[in-house]
Amino acid sequence: MIKKIFLAIMIALPSMAFAQKFGVIDTQALTQELPEMKEAQTQLEASMKKYQDEEANLSAEFEKKYKELEGMDESTPQTIKDRRIAELQELQTKIQQFRQTASQDLQRQQEQLMAPIQQKVITAIKSVGAEGNFTMIFENVSPLYTGSDVVDVTSQVKGKLGIK
Repeated sequence: MIKKIFLAIMIALPSMAFAQKFGVIDTQALTQELPEMKEAQTQLEASMKKYQDEEANLSAEFEKKYKELEGMDESTPQTIKDRRIAELQELQTKIQQFRQTASQDLQRQQEQLMAPIQQKVITAIKSVGAEGNFTMIFENVSPLYTGSDVVDVTSQVKGKLGIK
């Protein structure tokens, strides 16, 4: 009798050890609900607006100088026309460099603003994972099938982050 009980325990023990718990979460939707994210987006939009305004000023200056060049009469010496063309080319190069620098700066700002938000979300996910004894928590991108043993932990992580 003791051998049978021992044998039953030995058979059941490995299956209990392999019981795994998986979770899924939609971090993109979760992140969009954070107040910090809305604040970061507002800051990025303000910076983007400043860059757009400056680019519009540069483009207006380019248009003005181009129209001046077109409006020159035929008696204008070629050296003056060449100088104006060189100025336009220089201004066009400045505009292109400005666009590139602005794009890089906006990307850097976004990374700086998002880093603490992403870290906060990751910390909350890890906390929920540890508390719920999850083996793994996956991003719920677009699963074709989700079994009954997979738990959506989005609401639990929202609770950790103080989101209703």
